[in-house]
Amino acid sequence: MNKSFKSEHRLVCILAFLLVIIAGAGLLSFKLGYDFVTVNQYADSIKMFGYGIYAHDSFFKAPIFIGSDATMLFMIVPLMIWAMFLDVKHASNKSKLILISIVGVVLYYASSIAFGITYNVLCLVYIALFSISLFTLIMMIRSLDLNMLRSSAKPVKGLRIFLIITGIALFGIWLMDIIPTWFSGESLALIETYTTEITYVIDMGLISPMIFVALHLLKKQDGLGDVIIVMTLTLCVIMGLMLPIQTVFQLMAGIVIPIPVLVIKVGVFMVLALFAAYYDVKVLTQQ
Repeated sequence: MNKSFKSEHRLVCILAFLLVIIAGAGLLSFKLGYDFVTVNQYADSIKMFGYGIYAHDSFFKAPIFIGSDATMLFMIVPLMIWAMFLDVKHASNKSKLILISIVGVVLYYASSIAFGITYNVLCLVYIALFSISLFTLIMMIRSLDLNMLRSSAKPVKGLRIFLIITGIALFGIWLMDIIPTWFSGESLALIETYTTEITYVIDMGLISPMIFVALHLLKKQDGLGDVIIVMTLTLCVIMGLMLPIQTVFQLMAGIVIPIPVLVIKVGVFMVLALFAAYYDVKVLTQQ
């Protein structure tokens, strides 16, 4: 068994390095008292953050970005390095799945910042993180023996029901923000200076449909379904941990968040994360 570093492991090291730069710069941007007011494309007055790499992002969104940065720096980077060395040592389907799922989280984060954050000096670094995480993920999935992956998998009771609920919830929870705009004739309530909400695009247009694609692949005994499911479950776990951290940074910035919003937006994802963690462990222990 080859226990040496492979191309994908070198790329993972590069991803970790880029994450430290990006997330570190984000955390260093958490400094209050530099906010200013501007007028957006809808003629609404918007409070801007005014400091660091998020100087031209809104005062509401910047703490969210910084909370994501904190999660990536202190949670994902160590996990990714650990998973990489685990894969170097064992080179099993299980170790590869763990590493793939974490790189999938990095790709989700990279997509969010590359497409969602106002242009700043780290633009090329964002693009590099997005590109490298995407192609690293493809390389690692191609290295898996999907037939062996599916043959070793056993039915996990309740997993299909959980995935269906998660797929519907990811779509429906953001749909509640969009539907009112059909009747008001206005844009999203928190569109601020942005042209779209990238989280809606990724969750509703990619993650939610991908869950149902995975269920279809499992029905056809295709091992790619197992890969997608582990990636989705891991992402749900990380999002359930990241959302409270984002909320803490918003509260530290003095942003008032209504209790119903906390319950619906944060609470639901935390509950999903608990179930996702349970099923993630169950699926991985089969490999």
